[in-house]
Amino acid sequence: DDAGELQGRQIHGTAVLGRLADLPAAMARLAEQGIHPQRLILSDPALMDAASKQRVLEQAGDLGLRVARLPRLTELQDAGEAREIRPHPVTVEDLLGRAQFAHDHATLDRLIGGRRVLITGAGGTIGSELARQIAALGPSRLILLDSSEFNLYAIDLELREQDAAVPCRPVLCNIRDRERVMGLFAAERPELVFHAAALKHVPMVELHPDEGVLTNVVGTRNVADAAAEYRALAMVQVSTDKAVKPTSVMGATKRLAEFYCQALDLEGNGGGRGARFMTVRFGNVLGSSGSVLPLFQRQLARGGPLTVTHPEIERYFMTVQEAVALVLQASAHGLEEPSARGQIFVLDMGRPAKIVDVARKVIRLAGMRPDIDVKIEFTGLRPGEKLYEELFDDTEDRLEGGVQGIFVAVSKSINLEVLRRLFEELAAVSGRRDHASVLRLLAHAVPSYHGPEAAVTKDTQSKQPAHGPVRALWGYAAAEQP
Repeated sequence: DDAGELQGRQIHGTAVLGRLADLPAAMARLAEQGIHPQRLILSDPALMDAASKQRVLEQAGDLGLRVARLPRLTELQDAGEAREIRPHPVTVEDLLGRAQFAHDHATLDRLIGGRRVLITGAGGTIGSELARQIAALGPSRLILLDSSEFNLYAIDLELREQDAAVPCRPVLCNIRDRERVMGLFAAERPELVFHAAALKHVPMVELHPDEGVLTNVVGTRNVADAAAEYRALAMVQVSTDKAVKPTSVMGATKRLAEFYCQALDLEGNGGGRGARFMTVRFGNVLGSSGSVLPLFQRQLARGGPLTVTHPEIERYFMTVQEAVALVLQASAHGLEEPSARGQIFVLDMGRPAKIVDVARKVIRLAGMRPDIDVKIEFTGLRPGEKLYEELFDDTEDRLEGGVQGIFVAVSKSINLEVLRRLFEELAAVSGRRDHASVLRLLAHAVPSYHGPEAAVTKDTQSKQPAHGPVRALWGYAAAEQP
């Protein structure tokens, strides 16, 4: 223990042998006494800073110790009457995750309690965690929308098993189907809409730009228009750091979705009337489908190597529980603050982590040595992939969000009618699978996006044009149309 007052003392008869930095020396003294520990148990990795976590992990590996942690309070509650405390394996989420922010539970209760809530993409990583946390806050009705039959079945079954008291309706629906979306809103009249449905995998959307536009742009428009038409109190869009100075089709489509919700939010500003359209932007979620952790775990199970696209590539990471809790907190704050119209809420992601360091942590947690027992191979950047992500555009002002863990991005708005014309064009060319026209329209409309041929390096990222979205989109409006 690093607490100075505990050095040389005993806790329940067990000696405190030193500080964290003394671990190798303490192990050597124990070995002289014929004592050979097998496991190092951490009380709470979330209370340690990143450097301490990394040092302890490396020392444990060098000393041949497996690393575990004590169960959290919620895990103890789940243990039932047995009351037996079993250490849990330490995961990469424990090492990369941070201490949780203190949340205003009364505000969240006011946001959700007794209201009809609809979640799009409810079977995905973010959507399903939204469903879990919202269900615990007592909505009067929960509508789960997803285009994946199995994912929808899984989250619906989970919620019914955990809390059958919450009226829950699973709806198999693709947000691209405007008539179906409008009909659902007309029937259910949701008061709150959390829009998590999206195509998110950068290389896959690069291969299918029309599909990315149809879901991320046209689908978002459908959901937002339905929320406005049927007088929802608020729609909350889940966005991504890849929408900032995007170099991929996925990022460009998510940036357009941000523009649309911002324009709708400002349109309803007359006297504070009209639905709120809020966007919450954040980085990668640990362990989400298609993310790097499940890939590393599959590769490790095969004996390696672990593949990383570039030695310098880095990303922001956050646990899904923390991300969703902050999404809800930002939503509650935005709904109660009319002055926040047109702003984008940006979650405090902490410091980015190099992907190669994440790979090394995964290997060490398995009790092996990076580059010795398991190799790491660099495969080259994929189409549309950046070396590093940013949470704010050069044209945006960064402000304190008024809530711990949340910032605000303030940017110039875009005329809603210009956006609607652009979205109609994108819907038309995507519907007929005209890839070239899709890419040309995106390049006209979104600053920094230059199409799939543009190489993305750290130097080119820092030289992206700083002109704002208004200029780019009015340039689109005046350009020759395909």
